[in-house]
Amino acid sequence: MSANPARSWRVLLADDDAVLRERMARALRDRGHEVATAPDGSAALVLADSFEPDAAVLDLRMPGEDGLACLPRLLARHPEVRVVILTGYGSIASAMEAVRGGVWDYLTKPVDADQLMAVLARDEPRNEEGEGAVSAAPASLERVEWEHLQRVMADCGGNVSQAARMLGLHRRSLQRKLQKMPPPR
Repeated sequence: MSANPARSWRVLLADDDAVLRERMARALRDRGHEVATAPDGSAALVLADSFEPDAAVLDLRMPGEDGLACLPRLLARHPEVRVVILTGYGSIASAMEAVRGGVWDYLTKPVDADQLMAVLARDEPRNEEGEGAVSAAPASLERVEWEHLQRVMADCGGNVSQAARMLGLHRRSLQRKLQKMPPPR
């Protein structure tokens, strides 16, 4: 498999967040890649058999079969596939489990299409010491806060009042924060 970033990839994208999944799929298609999407690991496995991807992007936490549960079965069927695990809830333990399981890399959300393709185009996967990852500057405090608010809103199904209670904020304060554009990384 060539490491040429300009090549066209066949990417399988599995994430339970439909908005994120379709946004990433559209961004990858706009860059000339063929993309198939699935809402969970089980659907991704079925789709992988017919789609025959070069790369798979799996969300760590999905209802039903999550990314780590799907990983060994996907690699057993398609050992040449470069698998990237995405998560909004990164931890050292889950990253190490993913790397030991054979992932190409492990990235925390949000990830843009260019960052994802740079990771897939590398010649070597991430190793257990974390080497091989595309280095990125840490997110700003404002960006981390904004991402956390987005995750809580998603967990609450978009219910601002429920999210505000969970965050210990007044509903209007949360609404003002949500109206702002995402801060730069």
